[in-house]
Amino acid sequence: MLPEIHLGPLTIQTFGICFAVGFLAAAGIIARRFRELGEPVDWTWELTFSTMIGGLVGARLDYLIENWSKVHEHLLKNVFSGSGLIWYGGVIGGALGAVLWAWRRGWLSWALADMTCIPLALGYAIGRCGCQLSGDGDYGKASSLPWAMAYPKGTVPTTVKVQPTPVYETLTVGIIALILWQFRDRLTGGRLFALYLVLTGTERLLVEFIRRNPEHFAGLTIPQLISVPMIAVGLLALAVLGIGSSTARPTGSPL
Repeated sequence: MLPEIHLGPLTIQTFGICFAVGFLAAAGIIARRFRELGEPVDWTWELTFSTMIGGLVGARLDYLIENWSKVHEHLLKNVFSGSGLIWYGGVIGGALGAVLWAWRRGWLSWALADMTCIPLALGYAIGRCGCQLSGDGDYGKASSLPWAMAYPKGTVPTTVKVQPTPVYETLTVGIIALILWQFRDRLTGGRLFALYLVLTGTERLLVEFIRRNPEHFAGLTIPQLISVPMIAVGLLALAVLGIGSSTARPTGSPL
């Protein structure tokens, strides 16, 4: 692992590099989709930055809420800290940012949800590369598997060999992003987004069983308690909309 890169007096966080790469990759996909949909490509950076700002605020707020007992005494310091971002809070904040942008542009449609789920999955996969490089504590439980590894120089170090769950998630969600991309013109009207909910919700539900997060209810962690309704909503939407009933190119039908 390599939490930091030192270039003379400059120190660069590898997680930050992966974060930036993830957003650049997401912007590339968004630009491609706007072009395919016949919409202004200039919208790409508007949507990307709206989502990024909303995602950062949401991820930070989620971290503060879930760790209130540890951060409330130094709240201002923790608000502007360089660590402490939670994925699901980022998703909610990013979604709100995207919705506000789309409302302003008059493009609040299912096409928005279907388009953004692809870069969302890819960005997550790239972000987990940052978790692996920095050893930020997102690794799993102790393991004797041949590929288990320790993170002695991580930002949250451990000398015990553990499940490298960031690697698992990078590979799995990367495949999910590829699947969504292949179906981008065949599943429209919210169907692609519903499939995203099912696939990513299932991935997170399963990987949590070998991660270190504490159980909160019925033997499930907070991410699992969020994943279960994600999967349920996605399956319900696919059942109602019909996964094979739409093959036309998306036109931006209203939400």
